[in-house]
Amino acid sequence: MKLVFIHGAPATGKLTTARALLRAVPGRLFDNHVAIDVAQTVFDFGAPGFWELVHTVRCSVVEAAAKHDIPMLVTTYCYSASDRLQFEDLAAIMHKCHGEILPVHISCDRKEVLSRLGNSERAQRGKITTEQSLDEFNSIFVPAPAPRPNCLMLDSGVATADEMAATVVSRFGLCTSEKQSDL
Repeated sequence: MKLVFIHGAPATGKLTTARALLRAVPGRLFDNHVAIDVAQTVFDFGAPGFWELVHTVRCSVVEAAAKHDIPMLVTTYCYSASDRLQFEDLAAIMHKCHGEILPVHISCDRKEVLSRLGNSERAQRGKITTEQSLDEFNSIFVPAPAPRPNCLMLDSGVATADEMAATVVSRFGLCTSEKQSDL
């Protein structure tokens, strides 16, 4: 199994890139906000126990996908340096099942991020939609690339989601839908 770990700060285009990638290659999407939505059914955002439950959900999903031979899972994550232990837990799951974690860090300049905050889908999904909320989040969770030498760094301010997806496919040698149908 391959775990494509698309991460970056809020509003950098993680989910948009993940969707573009899944138009190019077969796989399943596990969006960051699914785990957060589960935790918010039990806890207020950030309350004691909240992040532990989010992490448990993430690990359970990755383990279940590996156990049931899902060839590729694409996940999105607002990764920061303080998440290193959680990242290592996901990497350990992938190692245990002889899988591979493929980290993709997405960034863009602040002006571009701010222009995306008003997107209606962001509001519908309970994502950050104001500059103040963004600044508060980024002051607590300092965005950083995953600690792996193979971490692919992309800038969504200079490339479209489809272009970034094509770069991910090329860099990690992923098999596109067309190639698989030829087999």
